Amino acid sequence: MSPDWPGMFTFSMSPVEIIVRGTIVYWFIFVLLRVAGRRDVGSFGMADMLVLVLIADAAQNAMAGEYKSIVDGLVLVSTIVGWTVVVDRVGYFFEPVGRLISPSRVCLVHDGVIARRNLRREYITVEELMSELRRKGIEDVGEVHRAYMESDGDISVLKRRARPESRTPTH
Repeated sequence: MSPDWPGMFTFSMSPVEIIVRGTIVYWFIFVLLRVAGRRDVGSFGMADMLVLVLIADAAQNAMAGEYKSIVDGLVLVSTIVGWTVVVDRVGYFFEPVGRLISPSRVCLVHDGVIARRNLRREYITVEELMSELRRKGIEDVGEVHRAYMESDGDISVLKRRARPESRTPTH
């Protein structure tokens, strides 16, 4: 069976329908991930993970022939990338929007004291926090000035400064 060369490069559905479908899926997954939190996202940003999954699926459908045309898949991938660029730019240039689409950091340790309420809010156990602190070379939470869960799900740590020893004058 020979390939349908002209059919591969013509739309099998309206480009507007493809854009609308891509837009709806993008925003649905974006809001779902934003509401679900960032606990399991790891070092990937939420938007990065979303784009990776959607582009992979859209490209797979275009390559596997589930679309009737390659250009259907190309329009969908372009829609997804386009929304990513728009979201990044709007978040950068309009700070209130940036705060809305990107979660702020959450303090997990404040001057050597674990902020248990914030741990609960992020669904992190004390054992998981201590494991992250050990990975950063900290054995005791008392060594920590501040520890934050960053917007990408990573935990950053600021150590307490060493106190200068009191000097007694010697004669």
